[in-house]
Amino acid sequence: TTRNSYYFKKCKNPQTWKQMESLVREGHVVELRRRLCSRMTFGTAGLRAEMSAGFACINDLTVIQSTQGMYKYLAKYVPDLKTRGLVVGFDTRAQTSSGCTSERLARLTAAVMLCKDVPVYLFSTYVPTPFVPYAVMKYGAAAGVMITASHNRKEDNGYKVYWHNGAQISSPHDKEILRCIEESSEPWPGSWNEDLVESSRLRRDPLEDVCRSYMEELNTICFHRELNTMSPLKFVHSSFHGVGHNYVQRAFQQFGFPPPIPVPEQKDPDPDFSTVSCPNPEEGESVLELSLRLAEREEARIVVATDPDADRLAVAEQNDNCGWKVFTGNELAALLGWWMLFNWKEAHPDPADTERVYMLATTVSSKILKAFARIEGFHFEETLPGFKWIGNRIHELTKTGKEVIFSFEESIGFLCGNMVLDKDGVSTAAVVAEMAAYLHTKNLSMNQQLINIYEIYGYHISRTSYVICNDPPTIHRIFSRLRNSGGSGVYPESCGDYCITHIRDVTTGYDSSQPDKKCVLPLSRNSQMVTFTFQNGIVATLRTSGTEPKIKYYTEFCAAPGERDISSLEEELRKVTAALVEEFLEPEKNNLLHRSV
Repeated sequence: TTRNSYYFKKCKNPQTWKQMESLVREGHVVELRRRLCSRMTFGTAGLRAEMSAGFACINDLTVIQSTQGMYKYLAKYVPDLKTRGLVVGFDTRAQTSSGCTSERLARLTAAVMLCKDVPVYLFSTYVPTPFVPYAVMKYGAAAGVMITASHNRKEDNGYKVYWHNGAQISSPHDKEILRCIEESSEPWPGSWNEDLVESSRLRRDPLEDVCRSYMEELNTICFHRELNTMSPLKFVHSSFHGVGHNYVQRAFQQFGFPPPIPVPEQKDPDPDFSTVSCPNPEEGESVLELSLRLAEREEARIVVATDPDADRLAVAEQNDNCGWKVFTGNELAALLGWWMLFNWKEAHPDPADTERVYMLATTVSSKILKAFARIEGFHFEETLPGFKWIGNRIHELTKTGKEVIFSFEESIGFLCGNMVLDKDGVSTAAVVAEMAAYLHTKNLSMNQQLINIYEIYGYHISRTSYVICNDPPTIHRIFSRLRNSGGSGVYPESCGDYCITHIRDVTTGYDSSQPDKKCVLPLSRNSQMVTFTFQNGIVATLRTSGTEPKIKYYTEFCAAPGERDISSLEEELRKVTAALVEEFLEPEKNNLLHRSV
C-alpha cells in the first residue's frame, strides 16, 4: 500500500498512472508486488524491462530516478561534469498503452541533467546505439545514455549507460549507480520539465557532427575502396523496422559502394515490428524471409540485416545451388577475423609488429580466433559474456600501446577495429560488403572462404540455442542441482554417455582445471554460468541471458588443422548438445519453452 501510494504521488504520466490504478482496482496483488517491490538491475546491457507502470519497469518515473542517480554518482566522481556533459541517444521504440517512447524517455533523461546545469548532447532524431559511445569519446563527455532495448520484444525498452572511456559501465560503477538511484527516488522539481530540451542553452544536437565524423573515420577500416567502386556485387539491407536504414546507406557509400537495396517493408521505423515474428535477425532464415525474397528478385547475392538499434548484424549469402547460407555469429567472426588480420598484415609486413596485435571474444563464443592467434603469433583474450567487458578491455589494452583489430560475441555482435568500444552493425555491414567484393575478385564466395579458413586453422563446429524460462526460482533450482548433483558442492562427472573432465563456474568462482581451483575470469555472481569440458574435446556452457528470460546453451568442437571428418564431429556435437539439454536442463519437468522461431 505504501509503495502504491508513493507511485501514484510521484508518477505524472497519466497512462502509467491509469495502468496502476486498474491493477489496484481489480486486486492484482501478485502483479502489483512484482512491479512495485523490486527495482531493475544492470544486466549485460544496462537496465532493461517492459514499458509499463511500476518500479520494476521502464517508464517516465523510473528513467527520471535512474538519471537522478546517475547525476548523483557523476557529480561525486567526475569533478568537471558541468563542462564535460552527458550524451543521450534513443531508438524508435514506442508504446501507446504506457505513453512511453524512446524519444520521450531520452528527453526526460536530458531534462534531469539540464535542470542541474549539466550540458547535454541530445541527438535530435533516432541513432544507432554505437553513435552514443562514439560521441562520448569524441566530445570527452562524462558519460552517455542510450534509450534502447535493442532486439528485445516490442514491449520492452532499456537504459544503457556508457562511462567516459566510451565503454559500457561495469562493476563497481553499476552497483554504485544503483545505490545512488535508491537514494534519489524523489523526482526533482525540474526533472519532469521536458521543455528544457528546447529552451536550455546547455543542450546541443550532435547529430550532423557525429554522423560526419563517424563516416569519415570508417576510412580506417576500409582497405580497398577503388576495388569496391568497381564491384558488380549487389547487396540487400534490412533495418528490421529500426534505426539502421540511413546510416547503413551512408556507410556503404563511404566505402565506395552504391547504397544497398533496402527491404521496403522494413526500412522505416515501426515500433510494432509488424513484418517479423521477433525483431532479432539472429533467429535466422525465418525472420529474414522478406530480405531473401527481395534479394532473389534483384539478383543480389548478399543480404545484411541490422537489428533495430543497429549494433548487431546478420549476414546471408546465396549459394550457387540457389539456396541461402545464413552465417552464424561464430562463422561470421571467423571470416571477419581472417579479413582484419589479412589487411593488417598487408599494411605491416614486419612480423615483429604482430606482437602488439590483439583480438578479443567472449568466453561463450567460438575459439576460432584462439586458433588464428596460435598460428599467426598475435594475442587472443577472452572476456565474460557481454560487450561491456570487451569494450573495457580494449580501453585498457589501447592505453598500453596495443592494437585490438577485431572483437566479437557469438550473438552476432562484431567490432572491426576500435573506433567505438561497443559492437557496431553499421560499420560491420560495410566491412562485410568489402570482404565479399574482394573475395569475388578471387572467384570465391564467403562460404568457400570460410571452408578455406577451417582447412588452415581447424574446423570449429558450434551449436548455440536457448530455452525460455519465465520463472526465476526454476532457473535457480536448475543451476543449484548442477552444483550439487553428486552431493553438496559436487558437480556432475558425466552427461549422457560423455565424461566431463573440467568444470568452470564463474558464478561461484570455481574452476577445476586451475591448480588453486579458482576462476581466471572475474566472478559474475548476478548471473548463472557453468562451462563443462568433455573428454572428447567438446566445450559446453549453460548461462542465463542478461537481457531476456532465457537459459542459453553453447557447444563447440575444435578440430585440429587438417582434420576433415566433419560429419562424425557434427554428429558427436549433436549428441552431446541433446544430452546437455535433456539431462541438465530437464525441459519437460521444468516447463521450459524451446526456441520457436
